[in-house]
Amino acid sequence: MIRWRMGEVTRIRREWPGAVELDVAVPEGECRALAYPPLVGRPEPGDEVLLNTTALAMGLGTGGYAMVVAVPNRLPEDPAGPGHLVKARYTPLQATVLGADEQDSPYHELLREADSLDGMPVVVADLHSALAPILCGLYAARPGVRVAYVMLDGGALPAWFSMSCAKLREIGWLAGVVTVGQAFGGDVEAVTTHTGLLAARHVLEAEVAIVTQGPGNLGTGTRWGFSGVSAGEAVNAAAVLRGRPVAALRVSEGDKRERHVGVSHHSLTAYGRVALAPAQVPVPELPGAFGERVRDQAEMLAVRHELVAVQVEGLREALAAAPVKLSTMGRGLEEDLAYFLTSAAAGRHVATLLG
Repeated sequence: MIRWRMGEVTRIRREWPGAVELDVAVPEGECRALAYPPLVGRPEPGDEVLLNTTALAMGLGTGGYAMVVAVPNRLPEDPAGPGHLVKARYTPLQATVLGADEQDSPYHELLREADSLDGMPVVVADLHSALAPILCGLYAARPGVRVAYVMLDGGALPAWFSMSCAKLREIGWLAGVVTVGQAFGGDVEAVTTHTGLLAARHVLEAEVAIVTQGPGNLGTGTRWGFSGVSAGEAVNAAAVLRGRPVAALRVSEGDKRERHVGVSHHSLTAYGRVALAPAQVPVPELPGAFGERVRDQAEMLAVRHELVAVQVEGLREALAAAPVKLSTMGRGLEEDLAYFLTSAAAGRHVATLLG
């Protein structure tokens, strides 16, 4: 159930496109909160705000903020302009956006009969935290490649939640963000993963697309109850649109949960059971017994997919120079090097597909 609090903004901590981080005084003390000005307006110190404190009460890591639901005494202006796609539908903060694929869009004619990605490589990964390391591996080998990020709706719905996306766009590592399904707030909005990929190619003119959930994936410890099954569905979408799907493995040496040690069961299920179209699967040449374990676990995917061995020399240095903070499940580069090397290896492999 939702937990509610009224509070008063005491300080603006920092902001990035689409989001403002605040300190808010509540009856229990002070808490950190996040507001999305495009939805609720921009809170200022002294404003009374209505907070959803569910994430704080649950102790969520990725989403450990109180969320500003409204600034009751200073509502934002009503939006102007076209747009008929409603996202986060039938929730209190449902938002109307202009979809690239809808009739009022300047790109409607471009996308109306679009049916091909023209062989564009599409890198699919389970977690949002794979985005930056994939880019590190890709740009170390092929600087200047035009990349679009297609954000699925299995995690956070607002793209504004991701500070990494904001920074990667700012420095030119992303040509843009496409938000699909119920996700919103990207540079381009689309109805489905399919039209999102087509928009990445034909609207943003990307040479490579990277597809992951937004931050804050959901898992239950069951075979099928995790939001990352969408990775397998994205492989299918890329293939049916005549792209070149590349399935990035989720690998960990630092995770304490046995089902995620080595190649995560998320990757084995999403790519081994959900993905019905063949993809290339970059398998990092990690050293020692752990590397052998990863190679052995990945072998089951060879029934349908093409396993591609990728050397990892030099990738640690590329990751250490990442322009954004690298973190997965609270672990940084040194706490789970294998995770980041595996993602970077997928980026390195994609560079070889660009000719």
